[in-house]
Amino acid sequence: MIKGYKIEKLEAIAVFTERMKNFDENTIECTIHTFFRLSEKQRKVLNCDELKRFLLKSIPVKVAIQYNKNYAIWYDYKGQKLLKMLLSLKPDKIRIVTFTILDKSQLPRG
Repeated sequence: MIKGYKIEKLEAIAVFTERMKNFDENTIECTIHTFFRLSEKQRKVLNCDELKRFLLKSIPVKVAIQYNKNYAIWYDYKGQKLLKMLLSLKPDKIRIVTFTILDKSQLPRG
């Protein structure tokens, strides 16, 4: 794995949720790259609006900052899975780089 994508440090969930209060749906954007791993059917279930709702209304399970300065955020997803989002977080904007659905066993330790 390239070092840039590895976790540099964990961030307290409370710090992250407090930071998210500075954003709304208009300051969060998805890119073409956000959905490149998904089929057309999956894109209808997890669209940009749904991802924004996770960021603004859900409490993450874990928050990490990668060496490339992107954030990796894990959320409970439908009880048995995790939703992992990679974010480029700027003072006035969040860009959802990509996301994936994982098994709970894939949550990093620490």
